[in-house]
Amino acid sequence: MGALTVAEFYEHTKDSLQLEILGNPEGFKRMITMPDASGPGLVLAGYTGRFVHQRIQVLGETEVSYLASLTAEERSRNLTAYFAFEIPLVMVTKGLALPHGFEEAAHQAGVTILRSQLKTLEFYRVITPFLELQFAPQANLHGSLADVFGVGLLFTGASGIGKSECVLDLVERGHRLVADDLVMVTRRGTDVLIGRGHEMSRHFMEIRGVGLIEIPRIFGIHAVRQQKRVEVVVNLTKWDALAEVDRTGLDDETIDILGVAIPKITVPLNPGKNITVIAEVIAMNHLLRYSGHHAAETFNERLKAKMRQATDVGRYLQDDDE
Repeated sequence: MGALTVAEFYEHTKDSLQLEILGNPEGFKRMITMPDASGPGLVLAGYTGRFVHQRIQVLGETEVSYLASLTAEERSRNLTAYFAFEIPLVMVTKGLALPHGFEEAAHQAGVTILRSQLKTLEFYRVITPFLELQFAPQANLHGSLADVFGVGLLFTGASGIGKSECVLDLVERGHRLVADDLVMVTRRGTDVLIGRGHEMSRHFMEIRGVGLIEIPRIFGIHAVRQQKRVEVVVNLTKWDALAEVDRTGLDDETIDILGVAIPKITVPLNPGKNITVIAEVIAMNHLLRYSGHHAAETFNERLKAKMRQATDVGRYLQDDDE
């Protein structure tokens, strides 16, 4: 989660929000620390209780018309109370002209005013996803992310285990690379993780013994994606005959990434194992589970039904006196 200055905010949104600068340019140095934008509400009427001043302040037609309806003395008193708080930024929608004294009060308080030509509803529709993305929890993970049958598989494991080679083989089979080596993960909402590559190394791969290769140049633009939801973590490990390995799939394992539980499958590697086909099966099995079919549970229910049937037959034979 990161903050940004008013100057950075302006540079990122000046076109999409159709902004012009009013007020004090010194306010460009102020920090925006919350992913929220809202109207000041009753603060403009002089009530400052429960005022969250860290938010971006948005004035629409209601707020502007209310301020214009006040006497000059009332407006000055209320604006003095309003700008006594450390407000990061004030924004005005619909290209509205501010009532007399507002710009002067903002200038004295060192607050920048940005005026947008967008209607208030459209303004919120544009600014909300920008702020959510800017302040979303993020993490950088070591691994390779691929889109396999529409499922985002994040391959993890020790350096040199073969993550990049596995993804390269998947790309050759028609699947798509998202990121290699460094995967930048962002949480959207409460349970969605979006992975992408760093802008400098995006869609490049390092193959040991070969060096760097550029996937779109070799396989075409259809072989890559800019971002993909992370849905399954495939952890590649070295084969260990003494290690316990899940043989049925009944014991679902998960890994926590940014507070989201993601299914994790550990695949031990030994000579001759076709990890590419296994990765495709993992993706297809995930799709089946998502649609409500769990192969391991289905098999387990069949086995238990067979055992119950055998028990019933045995009990019948014991009770049969003929």
